[in-house]
Amino acid sequence: MRNINIEQLGPIPIEERAVELVERKGAGHPDTLIDGVMESVSRNLCKAYLNEFGKIMHHNVDKGLICGGGTRVEYGGGKFVKPIFVLLSGRATSEVDGKVVPALEIAVDSAKKYLKERTRFLNVDDDVLFDTRISQGSRDLVDLFLRAPPVPLANDTSFGVGFAPFSETERIVLETEKLLNSKDYKAKFPAVGEDVKVMGVRNSDKINLTVCIAFVSRHVSDLNDYIKQKEAIAADILSKAKTLTSREVEVAINTADDYKRDSVYLTVTGLSMEMGDDGSVGRGNRSNGLITPMRPMTLEAAAGKNPVNHVGKIYSALANQIASDIVKCYPQVAEVNVSLLSQIGKPIDQPKMASVQLITKKGESLEPIKSKVEALVDGWLEDAPAITQKIIDEEVGVYY
Repeated sequence: MRNINIEQLGPIPIEERAVELVERKGAGHPDTLIDGVMESVSRNLCKAYLNEFGKIMHHNVDKGLICGGGTRVEYGGGKFVKPIFVLLSGRATSEVDGKVVPALEIAVDSAKKYLKERTRFLNVDDDVLFDTRISQGSRDLVDLFLRAPPVPLANDTSFGVGFAPFSETERIVLETEKLLNSKDYKAKFPAVGEDVKVMGVRNSDKINLTVCIAFVSRHVSDLNDYIKQKEAIAADILSKAKTLTSREVEVAINTADDYKRDSVYLTVTGLSMEMGDDGSVGRGNRSNGLITPMRPMTLEAAAGKNPVNHVGKIYSALANQIASDIVKCYPQVAEVNVSLLSQIGKPIDQPKMASVQLITKKGESLEPIKSKVEALVDGWLEDAPAITQKIIDEEVGVYY
């Protein structure tokens, strides 16, 4: 029997609480970019290991850093005066029984390709420097990896958490960033950079969105053009939000702007990392794509961890999958929190504890569905190793 605990929570659902805070760091935020870089390194290492050895070897490349560069910006253009620096760190297997996988080369190539694909105006070859400090993993963790039975043994004593469903505020924050970084919106407003951050606060039935957008200087002719574009973008955000809620919504963009001093958020590349903003793995969005301080969260940095036996990654993805499935299958459930705890060296399908906390809708009881929910969770855990390939194939996200 697996250690699964199902309980009913007393607190009221998030939608009925007085205050809610939600954040999302966009595709071009330096924390998101370094998460994506290291996750790309991990995925490409997995593919190389499968090709060379027929299985994924030990690696954890979940340490990385973007050190911001420097630019001189003006309406209509600008230039770099100091390059961006990207440090790739962690552990990766590079040789087994005389067979070699060029882990360092794979890491740098993956990082360059990721940044080129995710940014429009950054010259990666000229304006970004790369260095790698990835080395062989510790003997005990490599051994734990190699001697694993068909069900992998947990690489760490850690936990992953998830919840469902998203609230209106959470959906609005998520969809606002997706709108601004969509291909269609970039065609409409090319001045909108990839570095977007959305902060949402709901106070009773009023939602306020503070949106930070790095404008691309080559697509802004002067201050009046900047103001005009900003007002039009705010109107679009408000229009999108109104499709997701009947609550009152207010939108504010780049609130640090000072028009009298002609001080506005203008960049060469649409990325704050061009002018000193740094990024570190694990400081961005959680594995569901949001930062939600009023919901269960974990400090685990899922990006870059190996997807075979590192439970900080696997359980984070799995907990969100389980939570979403529960609310989909059982309409009696208003809200669910899932927490999965591992023990190092134990099979990943046998967590030390799988805790499921449910808030049922008014007039609904937990008892009629309790055993069914337990069976659903048990089924997900039994199939836990299958999450590995879904992560490699990007069917399941772990940071964005």
